[in-house]
Amino acid sequence: MFDDFWSNILRYPRYFVTIILGIFFALFGWVKPLLQKPVTAIALVTFVVTALIFVGLTLRGMLGLAVT
Repeated sequence: MFDDFWSNILRYPRYFVTIILGIFFALFGWVKPLLQKPVTAIALVTFVVTALIFVGLTLRGMLGLAVT
């Protein structure tokens, strides 16, 4: 009974990793053609960096962390 329980619980991390890798591979397959041209590659990198900065600043503001 407990062996079935633990084997079932140990499947969840593997499932989680599989889902995350599938999402990354799907996104990379969609983004790969955009990286072929320099103009779209620069725009895509700029968008990703801007989005990360925006999320970081938003989290700092929401959590009340000092920006130094």
